Amino acid sequence: MSKDLREEFAVTAPVFLDVDGTSIAVRRAGGAAPGIVWLGGYKSDMLGTKAEKLAEWASGQGRAFLRHDYSGHGESGGAFADGTVSKWLSQSLAVFRHFTQGRQILVGSSMGAWIALRMIQELRQELHKEGQNRIAGLVLLAPAPDFTAELVEPALTKAQKRDLAKKGFFAEPSDYSAEPYIYTRALIEDGRNNLTMNGPIDTHCPVHILQGLADADVPPSHALKLVGLLPADDVTLSLIPDGDHRLSRPQDLDMLVRALDAMVRQAG
Repeated sequence: MSKDLREEFAVTAPVFLDVDGTSIAVRRAGGAAPGIVWLGGYKSDMLGTKAEKLAEWASGQGRAFLRHDYSGHGESGGAFADGTVSKWLSQSLAVFRHFTQGRQILVGSSMGAWIALRMIQELRQELHKEGQNRIAGLVLLAPAPDFTAELVEPALTKAQKRDLAKKGFFAEPSDYSAEPYIYTRALIEDGRNNLTMNGPIDTHCPVHILQGLADADVPPSHALKLVGLLPADDVTLSLIPDGDHRLSRPQDLDMLVRALDAMVRQAG
């Protein structure tokens, strides 16, 4: 391996954090506060287009940037089918506690928005005792909090219900991968224990939501419902007329960077 390749590998190779016996892959870059914490979506990894764009932007700004793969995703250990929201939340909190200092902006994509909202709930409980508010802001892309209860369960077919009862899971074709999406009974049942959209949500920080109106996976009405549950916070909703669920086109990435830059300046 050449020196250049060794140096590139040294920069890009993940570190690993053991969380309850599972090896969680983490990439981090030091820099100024507020730092940026990326939380990816269901069956997405931390080397996706949006995460890479933010890593490039944060590096150019000299800003701290942190990302990780949930268990069963990307470079982390564990089986995808064993994952639940509680498990992925626990891993995200462990990474946050271990690798961050000072104030942070959470950027959550799809299911990552659910993880972000649950993280805030958990962190508020522990940091309230210390009089701290570590979360400087939230940027949520095509947010899918409570997607198991709000989007998956109401649309279950008889065949899917039968598979859940007999096999413990059902599979659905994915538009983004050759491998199907797997939804387990454990994921759905655990989702009911992590609901965030069953009452007002107090984040105690500004929130910027980016939602595509051509999103075939998470309908825009879901984002509108979420906005209605954030009455006490400074909330901006940006609707993208031709945006799909991934929001990974150059113009979508530019909008994401602008939203995050404004959030950083607001955090001061």
